[in-house]
Amino acid sequence: MATPKFKMSRANTRMRRSQWKANNAALQEVTIDGKTVRIPRRLVRAAKEGLIEVEQF
Repeated sequence: MATPKFKMSRANTRMRRSQWKANNAALQEVTIDGKTVRIPRRLVRAAKEGLIEVEQF
């Protein structure tokens, strides 16, 4: 693990953290009960089994 050699200022720490961005989840088109919906790939199986409601997407 990398260890800091010098103390980083609060402004620099917050500036570094603000540059991180999360990517949007890739959506996949799935037909469930005759409806075509776009949901994240990791939820496809749960949606097909009826464990989650697809109307919320």
